[in-house]
Amino acid sequence: MANISSIHSVGNSLITFLRNTYPQTLRDAHPCDFRVLSSGELADETDFGTTLSLYLYRVIINEHLRNRPLSHLSNESRPPLSVDLHFMLSIWTDSAVAEHTICAWVMQQLHHHPIMDRSSLSSDGGWGADDVVHILPSELSNEDLMRIWDTVAPNYRLSVSYIARVIRIDPEDMSVGQPVVATRYQYAQNGSHSGG
Repeated sequence: MANISSIHSVGNSLITFLRNTYPQTLRDAHPCDFRVLSSGELADETDFGTTLSLYLYRVIINEHLRNRPLSHLSNESRPPLSVDLHFMLSIWTDSAVAEHTICAWVMQQLHHHPIMDRSSLSSDGGWGADDVVHILPSELSNEDLMRIWDTVAPNYRLSVSYIARVIRIDPEDMSVGQPVVATRYQYAQNGSHSGG
């Protein structure tokens, strides 16, 4: 299980993977930057040039693992917080051929590499050896898609959406608490002491 930096770790690791695997032939034909963007950066309407951006637009608690204790944990142990991350990948460019080619390439990469494990996730997430994140295509209705773009302000860009599932965030360390006070009791029978 991971720590509270795991949400950012997933997005950062995903965009790093795409940046590192972008082939030289495409780099030559369509030089492209790769960025994780916040809502504030999108609202600034900055000219990003030719960029593939990753934007986290929704975080939800996984409905199947909500408050479900793991079988190997004791009854006193708290289950991890299990969340799904909804990402939108957008292509920023003034060239139709670059837009379409980069979009097809991204979808191809995520189709063939849909799983991220500890070896491909950044270490700041505190990932365990058994942590696995699945990157799945997500269907956004036109209404939802337009609502997102209306909220963040820039003109619509060609976008595809994905869900990263499941990120299990460890509960806070409960080992820190008040020190245990030991008390020693002595027992004696009535009348066991005699005067002398």
